[in-house]
Amino acid sequence: MAALPPRREPAPVRHIARITDLTLAALTLVFFVAVALATGVYDPWQGPIPLGLFLGALLLVRRRWPMTVLLLSIGGITVYHLTGHWSPAGWIWPAAVAYFTAATTPRVRWVPALGLAQLVYSAVDARWILDRNPVRYLIHVAGEGLLLAVLVAAGLTYAAAMRWRERLRDTDSRARAAEERLRVSHEVHDVIAHTLAVVGVQLNVAADALEEDPAAAAAALRLAKNVRNQAMADLRSLVTVLRDDFAGTAPQADLASLDTLIADTRAAGLEVTLDEHGDRAAVPAITAIAVHRIVQESLANTLKHAGASKAEVTIGYRPRSVTVKITDNGRRPPGGADATEGHGLTGMRERVSALGGEFTAGPVPGGFAVRADIPVAGSAA
Repeated sequence: MAALPPRREPAPVRHIARITDLTLAALTLVFFVAVALATGVYDPWQGPIPLGLFLGALLLVRRRWPMTVLLLSIGGITVYHLTGHWSPAGWIWPAAVAYFTAATTPRVRWVPALGLAQLVYSAVDARWILDRNPVRYLIHVAGEGLLLAVLVAAGLTYAAAMRWRERLRDTDSRARAAEERLRVSHEVHDVIAHTLAVVGVQLNVAADALEEDPAAAAAALRLAKNVRNQAMADLRSLVTVLRDDFAGTAPQADLASLDTLIADTRAAGLEVTLDEHGDRAAVPAITAIAVHRIVQESLANTLKHAGASKAEVTIGYRPRSVTVKITDNGRRPPGGADATEGHGLTGMRERVSALGGEFTAGPVPGGFAVRADIPVAGSAA
């Protein structure tokens, strides 16, 4: 089975993350400068504002390079204090977001070490307070240490929660895959059962009419030969009985519905082209249903997630297999983390795998492509 593609967050989640980083950057600048002004700094451009801008700008890339952002933040704060500037905001608070973010990474063991080193330097730098007000010095050092501990603990808790959510997500993905396999097995059962029933009837007709009416016998044999296509119509009523929801009582889609699907997608605003090679009528019901579902789910996810303006559907019907490929000019893989139950890459992959085929999905120059090679039921290996 093909490996799952790297999971990406939905576009709204990424937008919220960007807004959050911008907000944290602005708050860092405003609060740091406000504290400096409140404690008697008359010219904030000589230190507080440049440092606040520097720390805020670093937060814009904290998710990509968390440890680098932390190191640069500590370096900026150290330079600020070494150049003769003082801020009651201390050493840890200006880099609070950087500490929290770094504590959520696998390199969390370095975060307490860096914080401890900064605390030691902070205690040495504020030693002049010890002679004047020991209680204030103790509060200063203990407060910095407590803040560091809270930030590291919060980062570890957040990382653990994210890992748990990912495990739940994987469990849900496996459950959807199992449900998809069950659905496919139901479809296989129904098609086989119905096909055998129809073939049996037609063979009985042919046997009874062989001597008295050879033409009727030949017609019955031709009908039995083409029963796999007729079985698709009967399958529409049989599969609905196995569905749990009332919405599933609609006829089961097949290749005859592709034109309607493409027209509906165009009406939704996506420019779609359909290129078919071969005879779609020769495709068995099981394979036809799988092809339709792959096209349907790929186009639906392209509309919802990819931000694409164009898509191309190419289907090749061959005696032993059917190849379907959907490409778009979108910016992200369809069927991401926000795909609905039974849909997305996982559902398509499981459906194709259950039929003995191969499924691939991934970025291509200028967009994203989904491809499935599905063997035709009953063909030679």
